[in-house]
Amino acid sequence: MSITVYYHPLSQPSRAIVLFCRLNKIKHETKVVDFSKEEHKSPEYTAIQPSQVVPAIKDGDFCLGESTAIVRYLAAKYKVADHWYPADLKARARVDAYLAWQHTGLRKAGCDVMINEVFTPRSTGKKDQEAVDKYVKTAEETIGKMNKIFLKGQKFLCGEEISIADLFAICELIQPLSCPSGKGLLKNQPEITEWMKRVEAILNPDYDEMNKQLKMTCEQA
Repeated sequence: MSITVYYHPLSQPSRAIVLFCRLNKIKHETKVVDFSKEEHKSPEYTAIQPSQVVPAIKDGDFCLGESTAIVRYLAAKYKVADHWYPADLKARARVDAYLAWQHTGLRKAGCDVMINEVFTPRSTGKKDQEAVDKYVKTAEETIGKMNKIFLKGQKFLCGEEISIADLFAICELIQPLSCPSGKGLLKNQPEITEWMKRVEAILNPDYDEMNKQLKMTCEQA
């Protein structure tokens, strides 16, 4: 039996979950939750994900929200390769540490850039460039922190093999990088630039395909 993944292509964690399923050949079907039609508030979706956010999954009669809970569930149920979510306690703790940090770290910094440069101008017709520049600077500082706290000269964020930490991180990072004002975010981050190339080489071609709508949306900003 396949699982159903409820997602939106502009949602970073949504893309991470779909990519994880594709990379690990987990049988699944995807259903886009259209926020413009308020499908996330429908009784049907609310029964699946009471928080009315994406992503969520339905596995038979079992429903689960929250992306990091979902990816851990999938890793365990489908017994994916150990490097994604290591069995070794210390190696797993390093992955968990990144997943805990990213919510107020990379995710917040990237979201602030995109909200102020893409979403707010689309809804109001006005862009506050001063605010955008401020959030871009914060994002650059946060990327530097990710480098110092997690990458630290390794091939990947939590060691010498790719993990779900890298998958979630790159899905977050591509968000501000796709914005007009965020294209230079990595100009002083050669280690992160090389890390991205390593991760993209493993995730492609699915990674580029999953980012198409994101890049089209940002190009219109």
